[in-house]
Amino acid sequence: MREFHKNKIAIYEYDEWRIIEKAFDEKTNQRSETIFSLGNGYLGIRGNLEEGYSGDPKTSLVGTYINGIYESEPIMYGEYHYGYPLWGQTMINVTDWRLISFWIEDEKFDMLKGSIKDYNRTLDMKNGKLTRELIWRSPKDKEIYVKIERFVSLTNKHLAAIRFMIKPLNFDGEITFISELDGNVKNKNLREQALIVIDKWADERLGYIQQKTNKTEFTIGCSMYNDFYCKEQDIEYSLEKIEEDKKIGIKITFKGEKDQTYILDKYVNFYTSRDVVENEIMNYAKEGVLEAKTAGYDNLYNEHKEYLFKFWEDADIKIKGDIALQQGIRFNSFQLLQSVGRDGITNIGAKGLTGEGYEGHYFWDSEIYVLPFFLYSRPEISKALLMYRYNTLDKARERAREMRSKGALFPWRTINGEEASSYFPASTAQYHIDADITYAIYKYVEATDDFDFLINYGAEIVFETARMWADRGGYIPLKDNKFCINEVTGPDEYKPCVDNNCYTNYMARFNLNYGVYVAELLKAKYPQKYEELKEKINLKEEELVEWKNAADNMYLPYDERLGINPQDDSFLYKEPYDVDSIPVEETPLVTNWHQLNIMRYQICKQADVILLMFLLGDEFDIELKKRNYDFYEPKTTHDSSLSACVFSIIASEIGYKEQAYNYFMQTARMDLDDYNNNAHEGIHTACMAGTWASVVNGFAGMRVYNGELHFKPYLPEKWESYEFRVKYKNRQINVKVEDNLTIYKLLDGDDIVIWHKGNRVELSKMKEVTLS
Repeated sequence: MREFHKNKIAIYEYDEWRIIEKAFDEKTNQRSETIFSLGNGYLGIRGNLEEGYSGDPKTSLVGTYINGIYESEPIMYGEYHYGYPLWGQTMINVTDWRLISFWIEDEKFDMLKGSIKDYNRTLDMKNGKLTRELIWRSPKDKEIYVKIERFVSLTNKHLAAIRFMIKPLNFDGEITFISELDGNVKNKNLREQALIVIDKWADERLGYIQQKTNKTEFTIGCSMYNDFYCKEQDIEYSLEKIEEDKKIGIKITFKGEKDQTYILDKYVNFYTSRDVVENEIMNYAKEGVLEAKTAGYDNLYNEHKEYLFKFWEDADIKIKGDIALQQGIRFNSFQLLQSVGRDGITNIGAKGLTGEGYEGHYFWDSEIYVLPFFLYSRPEISKALLMYRYNTLDKARERAREMRSKGALFPWRTINGEEASSYFPASTAQYHIDADITYAIYKYVEATDDFDFLINYGAEIVFETARMWADRGGYIPLKDNKFCINEVTGPDEYKPCVDNNCYTNYMARFNLNYGVYVAELLKAKYPQKYEELKEKINLKEEELVEWKNAADNMYLPYDERLGINPQDDSFLYKEPYDVDSIPVEETPLVTNWHQLNIMRYQICKQADVILLMFLLGDEFDIELKKRNYDFYEPKTTHDSSLSACVFSIIASEIGYKEQAYNYFMQTARMDLDDYNNNAHEGIHTACMAGTWASVVNGFAGMRVYNGELHFKPYLPEKWESYEFRVKYKNRQINVKVEDNLTIYKLLDGDDIVIWHKGNRVELSKMKEVTLS
């Protein structure tokens, strides 16, 4: 197997709950800015230094982002063809709020000037706080202790706060703090500055900036309140407001005394025209920081910590035996929580709220990779992700009409629901996203019994996507009049625009069958709702017959000679290639090989057929899964971060435990150890969710068959135990796997039947069941 973690060096200390940086290095600064990002699903900030950065601008990316707030620019084409998207979408970098600098007389605190000792930067994942602590010796030999904390509130999405503490160690003298809001912000991928400052003001403690996007006309307001005090005694100080063209600030000057601690608490609020009407943004933002000051930093932080405590109770995976992997999986879970939208109008970007890679776009990653993590820990978040798709359904209908198709066609890359990718072979051609969304709806209803969601929202998506498939395919005489779907791209983007991609055809069949099932369910149990929905979307009964016929006659690729599922009609006719012979420096291939060379060989970018073996696992026997794995594993470069976790899961299922573990390691520390050399652009949210799946679906073998939970757990050789919790049908189950033992405990909800290695097990509340 290809191991793309070779020669990677961990730059953070191993710790179960913390990411610890013991030395500041310009060369890895931009990567650390990603790793030390904070967010709450609405607001995200990279781990930029509060005082600013005087190093090479290429080694830093300043970023604060609000989920779903974007700017559009025309997409530039050498040649434009019908159906190409006209406008791109980019999540914008908004007001830079974290700026706090200080001077000791005429010397500005700077990490790259003077000298640093006792340096420590720590991301506390258990409590949701970033802390930087150090002693700085200025060029004129003045020593000062510095401790800076920040958090982005998980209980108030508009709120963030910084506590900046300093203590002179060998001097008395004048010290000046400057706290700023900077509206002069840019995005590296936009040709023009997205935001213009339309209002700003400051008094001696409060400050406010209001900005507006040029094209999309979002208005964003950012307010701050600065509370300065001395820890040991009352202190005299002067306050002065600062106003520049696109910046406002507060200047605090005082006489610093040796061994006295001085503290600046900075409270910040963001509101947008999506949250409140435009002329009320300033009032909400101003009142927000005043309320924060009244509540106080410690109380706000304690509320934030309490939220995290409850989250970890539901979502934590405890590993004994490998501290590096324990750290990795907790980091991944923490960043997923910080990145995911929870309001039904936003989703989760491939890079979360941590960077500008993929321009903040949402992908199918949300439904197939990220949603299951929340479905079995915080199902209400999964529902919110699906509501985003419902709230953009009209955009999907418009795209289907543009593509001369019926029903709805959801976008490959998007923020606002419109397709934003200029390269159709790897975007629009990936029609499977319709089936991925339907599959996620199915899994959500299966796990929650939330039929109200299905009736009022999900069914409409299911019907419109089934319509698309029935129209998109056709009965081909040379394929024995089977229903074929031609000119599509499956998950493997290295094989674009092929006929009968195996993943796509199977998932389309699932979508069509589920459409018929949901229609029959609504007819039988909710007839009035069914009639209302039929009328709303002009659904005809004969369409159900059409869906059933297409599903029953779907062409499902299978090669009798090899006993495998060909990835598509042409894959087996391509020239084989030794993937292991490809030098590491030539990967990923998409940036080092011409696409015609990639397409001509039996080379896969990522899991495709193997992903199908997982998602629709009950349709394939174990021997077929093994043959497919053996065939595709040597042909896969894993140039996509979505790939390794899927191979880990199937390797666990077929008994390839060593490969399962190796692939799991490549998911668990993808960003912490920067396996793909691109962590500086932002985290890999789908890969992070895949870490959870590698344990729960892989090592523990969790599946849902016929509405019941099945487990087939084993313990990786290097571990002493692992433990996690699963929410399912209003129950919560704790699963602990030790050497030769699995312990199940129903923590909440009514009695439930589960299956352990094919054996029926009854669980009653708070009673442990121990099995070999």
